[in-house]
Amino acid sequence: MTVESTAARTPRRSAGTKAGSTGTKRTTSTTKKATAARKNTGKSTEPALVQLLTPEGKRVKNAEFDPYVDGITAEELRGLYRDMVLTRRFDAEATSLQRQGELGLWASLLGQEAAQIGSGRALRDDDYVFPTYREHGVAWCRGVDPTNLLGMFRGVNNGGWDPNGNNFHLYTIVIGSQTLHATGYAMGITKDGADSAVIAYFGDGASSQGDVAEAFTFSAVYNAPVVFFCQNNQWAISEPTEKQSRVPLYQRAQGFGFPGVRVDGNDVLANLAVTKWALERARAGEGPTLVEAFTYRMGAHTTSDDPTRYRGDEERLAWEAKDPILRLRRYLEASNHADEGFFAELEAESEALGKRVREAVRAMPDPDHFAIFENVYADGHALVDEERAQFAAYQASFADEDGGK
Repeated sequence: MTVESTAARTPRRSAGTKAGSTGTKRTTSTTKKATAARKNTGKSTEPALVQLLTPEGKRVKNAEFDPYVDGITAEELRGLYRDMVLTRRFDAEATSLQRQGELGLWASLLGQEAAQIGSGRALRDDDYVFPTYREHGVAWCRGVDPTNLLGMFRGVNNGGWDPNGNNFHLYTIVIGSQTLHATGYAMGITKDGADSAVIAYFGDGASSQGDVAEAFTFSAVYNAPVVFFCQNNQWAISEPTEKQSRVPLYQRAQGFGFPGVRVDGNDVLANLAVTKWALERARAGEGPTLVEAFTYRMGAHTTSDDPTRYRGDEERLAWEAKDPILRLRRYLEASNHADEGFFAELEAESEALGKRVREAVRAMPDPDHFAIFENVYADGHALVDEERAQFAAYQASFADEDGGK
């Protein structure tokens, strides 16, 4: 299947609205205006999306994507639920640690667990992930210890894990740049003859960056096996999506010649199915796909942000009713796939995880002051050696002032 013919299928899969239909005028000067402008979020004004589980936990059929999850077992469903619960517990602990002065900053994923766990569990071990800085759930799926994620936010390391050990790249702070890295890596594995795929995570705000547009261009031209996974949580800090695009974000892919699909970002089954489909396309040599997971950031952009200044409670409460964890729990209970014993055991495991994370963070040693000079150049450099010596003299001056103590 060519990229062109696949792209032509997109309108059948997700019928879009007319350009500009979601472009409601708004200002961010008051919460009242912001809430009024967005009161219909998720209703008829929004494009259709792929959904397999309703907010009430009802299973709905989808002929195109059902085959990717039809064989899922009760144990696997409980595993997805466990992933989301433990990821949320870890995230909550990190937020608390920041508030207690143990972390410099924290970017919460609250509300985005289904998008991350669903897509993360769709990956094979040999696939490669390029995250931003909020993909804690994907990191969990790749086997990265949660405490390693916190080291960077505590300022004691630059990531804390070997990217090649889990095929999970270090967090990327520069907005959107990882999409170019992912595209280049995908082009490389194609030349190597590998049948693995690459996935790049980014948000709705990053979709406006030039790096993302360049990544779309190169991936399309070179038919790179990469999935662009956009978590559209509707707010780029305080900037709404309507201020960034006249059309739904997934439709941008059409202009570059590859398919885009919008999925219910709070539906873990839909995210699992759509991501499997996109990865399958990539491995089959059919090129890139843009997946827009339409979700909501329930909390702040980071712990330095106050979302009450630009959005109101009405909007937040409407999306809390679509909570991804509650949705799957309802399905598990209605299908008799989990009992109270399972939920009680998970609650205990969740609390144990929070305690482990809290203790591990507080026990983290300060970094070696001279580690900053390591690995700057592969074979060393005279200027770096000079800077190291100057820094050593600077550090020694403090010992001299204290009488050598």
